[in-house]
Amino acid sequence: MTEVTLAEAQATLPALIAGLPAGGTLVVRDGGRPVATITVHPAPPAVRPGYGAGKGMITIVRDDDSHLEDFAGYM
Repeated sequence: MTEVTLAEAQATLPALIAGLPAGGTLVVRDGGRPVATITVHPAPPAVRPGYGAGKGMITIVRDDDSHLEDFAGYM
């Protein structure tokens, strides 16, 4: 927990918040009494799409192997 005065918070709030770890707390005091508490929330976990989420997004228009002739020398 970090404690700062109101004047210090007004002058450097973005830097104070950026310096807090996830879940960290910043207490702002005015005249010795706490007037605000700022808590940094952790970033939400990345959501991985489930299997089959892209179903129907690709359509194969024509099924032919003629385009593979261009790569015959590599196969």
